[in-house]
Amino acid sequence: MRASSPDFAERPPAPFASGRDHAACRAAIRQGSRSFHAASLLLPPDTRRAAYGLYAFCRHSDDAVDEARAGTSAAAVVRLQARLARAYAGDPADSPADRALADILAAHAIPRTLPEALLDGLAWDARGRRYETLSDLCAYAARVAASVGAMMTLIMGVRDPEILARACDLGVAMQLTNIARDVGEDARAGRLYLPLRWLAEEGIEPDAFLAEPEASPAIGRLVARLLDAAELLYARSEAGVRGLPPGCRPAIRAARLIYAEIGREIERAGLDSVSRRARVPGRRKAALLARAALPRATVPAPAPCLPETAFLVAAVSAVPSPTAPPGWWDLGGQVVRVLDMIEILREREALARESAP
Repeated sequence: MRASSPDFAERPPAPFASGRDHAACRAAIRQGSRSFHAASLLLPPDTRRAAYGLYAFCRHSDDAVDEARAGTSAAAVVRLQARLARAYAGDPADSPADRALADILAAHAIPRTLPEALLDGLAWDARGRRYETLSDLCAYAARVAASVGAMMTLIMGVRDPEILARACDLGVAMQLTNIARDVGEDARAGRLYLPLRWLAEEGIEPDAFLAEPEASPAIGRLVARLLDAAELLYARSEAGVRGLPPGCRPAIRAARLIYAEIGREIERAGLDSVSRRARVPGRRKAALLARAALPRATVPAPAPCLPETAFLVAAVSAVPSPTAPPGWWDLGGQVVRVLDMIEILREREALARESAP
């Protein structure tokens, strides 16, 4: 029996997602994020499959809001909320990502607060919300990124509040890095995430910057402040990585290293993320994947949960743990693992070819 919770409807034990659905979810991450795809290659097969399904739903949700016609983004969020409700009710929409999500939510007892937080963040995007302070921006990052980090932690079988707090740190850090990298791209799309108070301190009028986004020393200083805030959270997150199952640690550490390296690329470009978009070269990415097997020599002292992410950690504590996964006698599962291993070897070979001179 799975965990009893009002978040989950009674449903048949057979999974909704087929092998074809899982392949579609895997293709979504391969096409949508080279950084996440590279790190995911280090995950154990079962965890990787669930991570692909979660990513596919998150990617689809983000795209649905971004690609909605002017004035219809809010309606797109409402449709996504309805689809999430169907996944929790055991009646997923006819989509690979929805079927995979329905399986993931039940198998890992993911409280509804977590994916709903993601959709809340997308709703903030749909309204063109701006952020007065770094704390306000972290509240946004908690929804669109830390919520995903918390769900990934549950997929890896960990529900400890301290580990979840560090996973949320990592999610917020990654989102701050994203924002620092995409200042120009966001501005040209009419979006502004830089804290308004910071802009005022530099004498920058927000709407004037959106009308003519240009790199400048002042914008560079704001980008540097975002990267500094992210770096503190990357350091804090290492303690959480060490609390994950050993087979999962290299992948999460790789994701942290690759995203932190985006910040280094921004710095190498003179903090100009208006006229260019920083990317980590394939060879450097491969080196970071290799380095991910080694933990940091030192780990920061325990830190309290960020106030902006505390609601996510509390939501997990309110939902009982699911039962243990099938053991060695699950022959069907063993066959799937062998097929997955063949696929992962192929993908690693492809990454090696991409990194070759």
